[in-house]
This record gives sequence, C-alpha cells and structure tokens, in this order.
Amino acid sequence: ECIKPVEVKTPVPKKGLSKIKVSNDGSYMENSNYFNHTIMMIESNKHIYPIILSLKKYIKAKKIASLEYLLITLNDCLACSGCVTSAETVLVAMQSQEELYKVLKENRELSPERRKIIVVSVSPQSRASIAAKHGEGVRRAGKALDMFFKTLGAHMVLDTSFAREIALLKTAEEFMERYRNKNTEKSLPMLTSSCPGWICYAEKTHGDLTIPFISRVKSPQQITGSLVKKLVSSHMNTTPDQVYHVTVMPCYDKKLEASRQDFYDDIYSTRDVDLVLTSGEVAEMIARETTSLEDLLIKLEAARLDADNPIHHNGAGSGGYLDYVFKRSAQELFGRHVEEIVYKTARNNKDFRDVRLLDNDGKVLLHFAAAYGFRSIQNLVQKMKRGKSDYDFVEVMACPSGCLNGGGQVKSESGDREQQREILSLVEIAYNELPSSTPGENSAVNQTISDYDVETSKQLFHTRYHAVEKDESLSLNVKW
Repeated sequence: ECIKPVEVKTPVPKKGLSKIKVSNDGSYMENSNYFNHTIMMIESNKHIYPIILSLKKYIKAKKIASLEYLLITLNDCLACSGCVTSAETVLVAMQSQEELYKVLKENRELSPERRKIIVVSVSPQSRASIAAKHGEGVRRAGKALDMFFKTLGAHMVLDTSFAREIALLKTAEEFMERYRNKNTEKSLPMLTSSCPGWICYAEKTHGDLTIPFISRVKSPQQITGSLVKKLVSSHMNTTPDQVYHVTVMPCYDKKLEASRQDFYDDIYSTRDVDLVLTSGEVAEMIARETTSLEDLLIKLEAARLDADNPIHHNGAGSGGYLDYVFKRSAQELFGRHVEEIVYKTARNNKDFRDVRLLDNDGKVLLHFAAAYGFRSIQNLVQKMKRGKSDYDFVEVMACPSGCLNGGGQVKSESGDREQQREILSLVEIAYNELPSSTPGENSAVNQTISDYDVETSKQLFHTRYHAVEKDESLSLNVKW
C-alpha cells in the first residue's frame, strides 16, 4: 500500500501502544486495554472508506472494540497536514462510478443543445491492467474501453499517452535548464511531479526541503485536462464548463490531484478533470454489463469506430521520465548517445536504482535515480537533509514497483500476495506489448506545443506546489 509515514511526537503511554487490525468487512478494530484514537471515515453510496486517523479519545476497554465513524469532506482532507493517507482506501465522495452514471443519465435527459460534451481519457497503465485481468491484448482492451464508454454516453475516448509525451518533453527541457544553471541556483536534484501520492507527502511533510526541487511540469492527467477543456470547448464553440472530463487512472490519489485548487477554473467554475475512476472501478463497471471483454466487443461491434493505435514510451511503467530525460540530456548536454540504460539496483531494495553517465576519465557527468515506494522516498529525503544527495534527477513514485502496481489497479480477489505478483507480471507484459515511441517524433504533439506562446504554455503544462503548515495536534500514537 502507498501510506504516508507519520512521525510520532506524543509520548508513549505506560499501558503500551494501540494496535489496529482490519476485519474481513473492511472495518477497523482496536485490540488494546487502552486506545485513544478514532478513525475518520467517508460514507458514500453505502460504502465506508477509512482515510484518516485523527481524534484523540482516551477510552478504557478490555476486549476488541470497533472504532467510531466520523464524516470528513475532501476539503478537510486536503487541509489537514497530519493525516495518514492510503491510496487503496481514499475515495472522494463525488468521484465514483455512481456519480458518473448519474451525470450520464442527467445528460441524456437534457435537450440536445444543453447537453455537456463527455470526454473520457484512459491511462496506458489502466488499459494494461484491464487487459491483463481479461487475458486480452492491450489493443483489444483499448478498443473495448473506447466502445464501452461511448455506449454509456461519452462522446470522445482519449489516450493520455499524448499528454505524457508533452510531459516528457517539458520535463527534459526543465531539467536541462536547471542543470545549466546549477552553479548559480540550487535547483538539483530535480524531482519528478507526476505522482500525487509523492506530492501530497512532500507538501505536508518536507515542504521547504523538497518543493524547490520538484518539477513544475503537470502530470499527464492534468495536461490532458487542460487540453481537453481548452481545445474541445473551443472547437465545439462552447465554454469549458460544458465539457465533462473523466479520467481512468491506476491510482486513487489521482482523485485528490484532480481536486487541487490549482486545477480549478474560477472563471467558469470547473475543474480540468471532473471525475477520476480507477482501473478497478472501471473493471467493476464492465462486469455489470458483461462477463468478458470478448463478449463486450461482440455486443458493441456495430458501434465500432476506428481509433489511433495507442503508443508506448520506453522506460519503466510509470511514464519513462528517467529513461527519456537521461538519454536526451546526455545527447544535448554532452554529445553522448545512450542506446540502453543499465541500472544499478540498491542492495535489499529493488525499488531504488540509479545510473551514471561517465566521461572518458571516469568522471560522473550525470547521476539519475528512480525511487519507488515510501521506503525509497524516505531514504532519498534523508540524504537531501544531510546534504549527501549527489543526484541530478530522481523519478519519484509513491507505490512500490511504480504506477503499474498503483493502488487503483485491478487486484487479486483473494488478496493473495503471490497471485498479486503474477497479476503485476501480466500487467507489465501487456503494458510493454505496444511499439515504443520516442518523444519528439509525434508531429501532432509537436504542433500542439508550438500552437501556444510562452505564457499560455505555462498555464497549460506547468503548475506550482505548496508547503502545508503542520498541525502538531494531530500527532498519532498507533502501530500499523
């Protein structure tokens, strides 16, 4: 799970620490003589989703006790600086399957001139996860998703790989600018910004330390959101609030990312991404309609529309930031062509690996790393705190194994870890099934970038991150 570690500052009670266990129905139980915490919950559509430990409440008990439920809003969640966030349990009340069905139903009941334009954007990781679940090729899974959403009422179904290519190009440009100015500005290592779990952790826990080093390039989800609202509304001669944008992502934290105030249009009172569904949630929606993707394709053959072939970018399953930025920087900064990157994996931690570019004398020219999971992230942050980090660029992801193993991906129904590893292996195979594309070779992407001046480009493709003031009253004293 992707869980934000919390530094415990309260003294240890004499009677020992509380121990919390998860029961089979998903509720949280405390087994202790003394316990002093309550779990806050969001209740939506008859499902309870635990998201935060907070209130201190001293209660004496001599047997297992069920913890109380309290309600919390999304704004409370984003405002709190002491929460424990689990990517597998966070659910934004207004970002669910039921909400999408509701929006689609209301849209159908409106007169044609008042209907919103429904756009769905699917991430390559989600496409691979659903393909692996049904034993289908990733292209067929993509075609099935395209037709599935269109029969529900969507007008367009897009692939976020287009926006990811823009993100890769902009990230490389930003890194090389930082590298050239490294002697005059303290701007390295540059840390990637596409993972919302990592960003939430950085803002709430290490704001002043990490934020100056975080890339200002938006994630592919949010670049897609900016382009969809701007281009679709302009092309259809309407306003951005008349475009309803849904994304399908491998991670629950993408719901929080979409809800950031930075991605809200005050003029039209609309968000760049209105609703986020996870791969697992979409798989449940498909299961309501049919038993397999093959059956779905047969049912929907009459509605078939030819779509562009999805593309794949080299590198790991989290977008290929390290791979592309390293190769391009080696070429443009030092005139060195890198065909294939050979990583060195850390001992006892397969989720941390690095690579160096050396000159003919063995001097290090570039030092890049990939840090996946909070164990790796904490090691990175500690190195930065001690001034021991010599990295130029770090691809940071909150989930172990990266986005292909995101908390919102399709999971093993039994919960068996070995079976989950097998599923992840199938997802990796599906993800890498597509032919690779080098950023910069897609003429449509290049044209989209060149269509905008510097200021508009910054608005569409870049953002800022903010330190969140800590609330010491929310310190915790619970063992997980």
